[in-house]
Amino acid sequence: MPDPRFFDSLPALTVAELAGRIGAEVVRGGDRKVSAVAPLGTAGSTDVAFLGDRRFGEQLKATAAGCVIVPASAVDSAPADAAVLTSGEAQAAWARASLQFHKPVVLEAASLAEAAEDDTVVVEPGVIIGKGARIGRGTRIGANSVIGAGVQIGRDCHIGPNVSVGFALIGDRVKLYAGARIGEAGFGAAGSRSGPIDVPQLGRVILQDGVTIGANSCVDRGAYDDTVVGENTKIDNLVMIAHNCVIGRNCLIAAHVGISGSCTVGDNVMFGGQAGIGDHIKIGDGARVAGGAGVLADIPPGETWSGYPAKPIRQSLREAVWLAKQASGKARAGKTNE
Repeated sequence: MPDPRFFDSLPALTVAELAGRIGAEVVRGGDRKVSAVAPLGTAGSTDVAFLGDRRFGEQLKATAAGCVIVPASAVDSAPADAAVLTSGEAQAAWARASLQFHKPVVLEAASLAEAAEDDTVVVEPGVIIGKGARIGRGTRIGANSVIGAGVQIGRDCHIGPNVSVGFALIGDRVKLYAGARIGEAGFGAAGSRSGPIDVPQLGRVILQDGVTIGANSCVDRGAYDDTVVGENTKIDNLVMIAHNCVIGRNCLIAAHVGISGSCTVGDNVMFGGQAGIGDHIKIGDGARVAGGAGVLADIPPGETWSGYPAKPIRQSLREAVWLAKQASGKARAGKTNE
């Protein structure tokens, strides 16, 4: 269930009512009541899940979801006790279903007295604080920043000017520099007959103690699970951390790095500037990613990778030297022929 501090729950529906609203067909269980959406692996008896890729067929068979949305070809794989809907665009149907059950809490301004732990909290002119937000002792919030409804901010934090924080739980001694965007919707779209539709992002951002986020950097909230940045990790300016990423402790991430969705990064990992990481990549403890690298495969612990596509640095350098020699040899041959 999405965090009630950030999402309102809407009334339950029967599976048949839901099918009519999302354009799906009922196979069985139309009178069952459902009240939330969830992924296959974590769904419960009142949740709606979906199968969008055959790779997750085993999860479909094992799911505890009360209702599943599947392509017609996968009906026989659905659990016998689950209600079943069919759709030629299962993920898009699930996205529509989420809008029937979950709605982001509307931002209504609260007073500083309601949110602050004590009078050591300082807010500069133009700050907006949402209802249900809590701000710890000794924290300072810069001018024109927006702290969303339900956001929890720890003690001795520094929030710079023009920062927005939503759908987030923030630890102690966290620094968010000017223009940082924490908790915006992650980039998710599902194909449908009418074109791509946004997949609602129902997760949170968790920034643990001592994290630093540089100016104009973005950390998106999870699609359903949380985006997490571990203790004492330092992130430079203009960095993008996508939804569902889990970043370990004591990592260093230089400017212009982009980490795609659902990546897992271990502790003490270093990223050089402008490195790009593909989605669902795992990077082990103590690894290093050279500046400008394009990572398309998992990196084992302790290794240094570089290049595009990124490879262990010695291999990458050998290939670069070989390519340079080949190019130089062809250039000399061309001059000789002239």
